[in-house]
Amino acid sequence: MNRLLQKLIQLDQRLFVGINGRLHRSFLNFWVYHLTHLGGAWFTILSTLLIWMIAPQPWSRVGLQACVALAISHLPVALAKKTYPRVRPYLTLPGTNTFRNPLTDHSFPSGHTTAIFSVTMPFMAAQPALALILGPIALIVAVSRIYLGLHYPSDVLAGAVIGSSVALGTVALWA
Repeated sequence: MNRLLQKLIQLDQRLFVGINGRLHRSFLNFWVYHLTHLGGAWFTILSTLLIWMIAPQPWSRVGLQACVALAISHLPVALAKKTYPRVRPYLTLPGTNTFRNPLTDHSFPSGHTTAIFSVTMPFMAAQPALALILGPIALIVAVSRIYLGLHYPSDVLAGAVIGSSVALGTVALWA
């Protein structure tokens, strides 16, 4: 079991170095740095509240579902960050590319990734064709967290699973 865990940690670090190191390009830096904020608190909270309050039905309902999923999804994130206090990769791996004012709280799981998946999944469930637009946006935010040196791939994967699960559960249980 210990050997398997070591192999998974090594794979996680190799994937991190591949995305954060080998994929790093100066022309991507501007875009990745700004696109990552699509998973941030300001954007996700304001966009879901605005859609809920302004959009016609059925989109108003979907905006409310996304808002509820966003709020609920951060409960397991907060619990996991306290239970598994993983240090961010830029603090532990030498040569990591990072940007101004990097986060210093715990790495696992990725809150930005959780947020973007919890917000986009209700819209994709309501209109599956939106997956062609929203799916890549969610994936860009997820990969951006690794690119920026803030999360390991497993942090991002956990965030995507939490966000998607909570969102789909919220939609399924909606009265």
